[in-house]
Amino acid sequence: MVDAESNRETELKLAVSPDDMERLRSSPAIAARASGAAATKALESTYFDTVDRRLVGRLVTVRVRKVGDRYLQTVKGAPDRDGLGRAEWECPIDGPTPDLSRITDPEALDLLGPVSESDLRPLFTTVVERTTQVVTIGEGEEAAGIEVAFDRGDIRTPEGGSVPIAEVELELQRGSPAVLYDLALELAAVAPLRLDPRTKASRGYALADGQEEEVVKAGKLDLDADTTVEGAIARIVRTCVNHMAANEAVSVKGEDPEGIHQMRVALRRLRSALALFRDFIPADQYGWLAGEVKWLAGNLGPARDWDVFLTELLEPVREAFHRADGHGKPLQEDIDALAAAARAKRDRAYEAAREAILSDRYTTMLLKIGAWVESRGWRAQRVSEHSARLFEPVEGLADHLLSRRAKKARRAGQGFADLSVTERHELRIALKKLRYAAEFFRSLHEDKPARRYIQQLAAFQDALGHLNDVATATRLLHELHDDGSRPAPGEPRAAGIVIGWHARGVADAEATLVGLWEGFAGAKPFWPKPDREE
Repeated sequence: MVDAESNRETELKLAVSPDDMERLRSSPAIAARASGAAATKALESTYFDTVDRRLVGRLVTVRVRKVGDRYLQTVKGAPDRDGLGRAEWECPIDGPTPDLSRITDPEALDLLGPVSESDLRPLFTTVVERTTQVVTIGEGEEAAGIEVAFDRGDIRTPEGGSVPIAEVELELQRGSPAVLYDLALELAAVAPLRLDPRTKASRGYALADGQEEEVVKAGKLDLDADTTVEGAIARIVRTCVNHMAANEAVSVKGEDPEGIHQMRVALRRLRSALALFRDFIPADQYGWLAGEVKWLAGNLGPARDWDVFLTELLEPVREAFHRADGHGKPLQEDIDALAAAARAKRDRAYEAAREAILSDRYTTMLLKIGAWVESRGWRAQRVSEHSARLFEPVEGLADHLLSRRAKKARRAGQGFADLSVTERHELRIALKKLRYAAEFFRSLHEDKPARRYIQQLAAFQDALGHLNDVATATRLLHELHDDGSRPAPGEPRAAGIVIGWHARGVADAEATLVGLWEGFAGAKPFWPKPDREE
């Protein structure tokens, strides 16, 4: 159901097993709250775009749905910043192809741009049996209403391709979006399910264009000048969680190392955001959130560590010896044996990562975080100086938090040339926290200075990251056969070559590192000094 005044829908999409549909429908979470009888109908929806995909390039979808002998045209815009809602316009039309003349809303026309019916082509069709049930949660005027749709079918292309559909959609009719997550948590206790950020349209486009699951990087976060502190907490946490969820499918497939990397980036950003606003979050809530983030990061970390070892540390050495003359052949064989052992370790680490991502605990974590954000769970605390500031504009606080992060980073890097590897790692962590804070708050300041500052931070952080990767490699090599397996005869020699090769590279890069430190230490912040200290 779409809000007729705002032209926006708010929904949560859950992927389920077809075999669990009936269990979910008959569960007390649904059956005991049902308002009226369930309705089942067949839906056939065809999606249209131009040959050069102008609509999807604008994050717009156009579909025509056949229901019985009637046709309904729908135009949808991009998801809202919270990822739950999106603009939507529906109107009846006379046939199975779009009739754009029926669209009169200026916002919808602006989204469509200069596209006519003659430009549009059918790309794919969803054929679904949908059973809907309206449920009421709570009582009286405060009661929330949710339309629950059980969809089962498939997506088809004119060329004969298809992918199955088995999902439950929770669409808010009235009330707070938090109730969507609360209901999803109840359903998750009945049968396994997963949050699925992909729309039917995005899956259909991927099928039509023969695309694999894609890696998604963190997008630019937009905070307005009048965004409150709690509004910033909600927006930042949502952005981090959406970034993580968008890379689940790639990570589970395990063919692109960037998937796990981006999930870990999202987790680090989330952990940094929680620490940044720790004074505004009740201790018990912070403890649970930090604990769940740590659990997932711990399960994803080894997979990423082995990816980095294989691609960024071992591969350059192996390539160098493969280019060598015949005298280097024994060393090539030793390095190849080391690579084989590392790949086996990586495969086991990926299996552990997949198990974590596909676990009930992971789904529960995402749903609880969603409910926490939408219900503004941090308000459940005693009134204090910090809690009172939740409703103030975040702009002034942001400058203070940035100054505090920058001060900690400068303090961690004092005497940089004489710092140990461990101390440089601590500096890298401080720089990373500063960088994430800068990315969170950059929209509150002039873009060019903020972008230049962040780029400088990123360059220094990456350089220190390589130093940390070399240190991590030593630990990984000691863990290579901790399962009791025996190393190949040449592995120890190959391991020594890899470590020695990169140790020399680290030494050669020292002057560059010192220069990057001096550049950071002397960089002018893009934010003003805050008027009020905490």
